[in-house]
Amino acid sequence: MSAVEAMRLPLSTDLAGFVGLLQRLNLPFRVSEEAGEQVLWVPDERFAEQVRELYRRYPEGDPQLVGRVEPGRRGGAFLQQVKASKATSAVLLVTFVVAALTLLGSNPDTLHWLTFQDFRLVGEDRVLFRPLADGLAAGQWWRLLTPMLIHFGWLHLAMNAMWYWELGRRIEYRQGGPMLLGLSLGFGLVSNVAQYLASGPSLFGGLSGVLYGLLGHCWIFQWLAPTPAYRLPKGVVGMMLIWLLVCLSGVIDLLGFGSIANGAHVGGLLAGCLSGLLGGLLARRRPA
Repeated sequence: MSAVEAMRLPLSTDLAGFVGLLQRLNLPFRVSEEAGEQVLWVPDERFAEQVRELYRRYPEGDPQLVGRVEPGRRGGAFLQQVKASKATSAVLLVTFVVAALTLLGSNPDTLHWLTFQDFRLVGEDRVLFRPLADGLAAGQWWRLLTPMLIHFGWLHLAMNAMWYWELGRRIEYRQGGPMLLGLSLGFGLVSNVAQYLASGPSLFGGLSGVLYGLLGHCWIFQWLAPTPAYRLPKGVVGMMLIWLLVCLSGVIDLLGFGSIANGAHVGGLLAGCLSGLLGGLLARRRPA
């Protein structure tokens, strides 16, 4: 291949872990020794840029993408993943704290501070919502974002947390923690507003709108500017889109499994596709 020099390092540098990472990611490379240094070669400058970024973040190998963990060291490996995914872990920690404070959405005394609109209970089964404009006029702008942190039940929390851990780490690894936080807040805002416009005053919450945004971001970004971090397991995008269509059909509501925030899902997905489009196009414009 017509090789491009990606990195040049002293012979004393141990590249074993990093080389293992490149092998797991199926990145084409070779290492040679020249003038008393190790030189890592790749096919073109695009690969070289990815390799440099990988080495800057994880010179000893990426703990997120290690396929096998030695028995007895799984706990240590998980702590490494948490340390390497600080933004992802921080969002999940705040989500768990909110779940505890709201008793998974069952404690109205704390829940009403975080919902899109303030509310109060009238009797046993009637909810009276305060107009959104009144809340915003009172300076309660956080309500535009905080519904993303509310979850109703253990299953709701566990599923959303699992997918945020999977998708969030990929974006943090590829584009950094500030980008992940920015995307999460942006998708949260869009999905919350979309759900409000779709359903009117109602109790809704969860990270699922954000998750569809992260999915759309990875999907379109990977299509335009392929990167190992955004190479999702086969069938994931199709499965999530099929699930979205099933929810939109109303079948879930008819079966009595509860209301689905379809507006949040669609709004998040569209916002994610847009951010993935912009990010992918910018990545392609970088000099090759």
